[in-house]
Amino acid sequence: MNNKPTTKNLFLSFFRLGLTAFGGPAMVAHIRELSTRRHQWLDETDFKNGVALCQSIPGATAMQTAAYVGLRVRGVSGAFAAYLGFGLPAFIFMLILSVLYTQFNGLPKFISLFNGLQVIVVAIIFNATYSFGRNIANNYKKILIALLAAISFWFGVSPFMVIIGAGILGMVFLRASASSTSVSHEKKETQWNARQIAGLLVTFFICFAGLYFISPILFNLAAVMLKIDLFAFGGGFASLPLMLHEIVMGRGWLDSKTFMDGIALGQVTPGPIVITATFVGYLVYGLSGAVVATIAIFTPSFFMLVIVAPFFDRLKNSVYFLRAIDGVFTSFVGLLLYVCFKFATTVPWDIARILLGLAALAALIRKVDILYIVLAGAVISVFIL
Repeated sequence: MNNKPTTKNLFLSFFRLGLTAFGGPAMVAHIRELSTRRHQWLDETDFKNGVALCQSIPGATAMQTAAYVGLRVRGVSGAFAAYLGFGLPAFIFMLILSVLYTQFNGLPKFISLFNGLQVIVVAIIFNATYSFGRNIANNYKKILIALLAAISFWFGVSPFMVIIGAGILGMVFLRASASSTSVSHEKKETQWNARQIAGLLVTFFICFAGLYFISPILFNLAAVMLKIDLFAFGGGFASLPLMLHEIVMGRGWLDSKTFMDGIALGQVTPGPIVITATFVGYLVYGLSGAVVATIAIFTPSFFMLVIVAPFFDRLKNSVYFLRAIDGVFTSFVGLLLYVCFKFATTVPWDIARILLGLAALAALIRKVDILYIVLAGAVISVFIL
């Protein structure tokens, strides 16, 4: 394709798209419409290859796909412009909601609102567990890996160790899924610039090291979010077990109820569910914490995309790589199962909450837009809880 936008046009195009980026991975279809049909920046084969790459590395799939489009048409600077443009609206909305949350969360109506939204969160995570789980239902080896992951998490094993272990088990015991290899083998040179990547990496590490001297809390917050994103294979929902372990169980920065409130807010903002990091950062260290946490939760996956993209043809043909990724994806079924149980036991269930949860789950199964479900649940909660 010869239709190359400027980096400014990339930023503005993806910023406009990011303003309505509800639905998480469903936004990939809208990015496809923008980049292959409306503007013809990429052809269909290029775009499909990009989606395959983004599904194989950590991070929110829609965010990664936006960066891939920018990378293909304008190199590293284009990737950065598209990534920033697509994610910035989510940060702005979540920051506003976080400020409002800290100001009004003691009011009776506000309490009722979030009592109901906690039920919606349980339904959302149960549905995510089901969506991940149905892909392994016919493979007993994958079921065993998922159960081992859930049991390990139950007994306090770090989910990061669980993920590494699942990758090793996948390499040894699983066969590469056919769907994993259904990417085009057309060879196209991805535009990238080693100097730009090195410059961004050096700048980032200098800033990260500087946080240690500015504030140990900000440094620890950034380190936690970096680690979460580095292991979040499988999209935004895959980050939830990691966040729960690090933020609630490990460090006690938030309790389970408050963390669930953050997830609920993440569902009424555009962008990926990992934007919950903005909420966490704001509650831990105010505006500085929100900025640092947000940058950190998106940085590793961005660098992985721009570094791995030129070599993806080799990776996607590696049997051991595909088996390891399959094992990692499988482990998230078990980790999400534990998170679902953990959050469900936090809710003080009664008839009203049970009915609300079942209604939300039925709507999710019927593919009703998650934004409408959360908004309807919020209205109902104010009046009945």
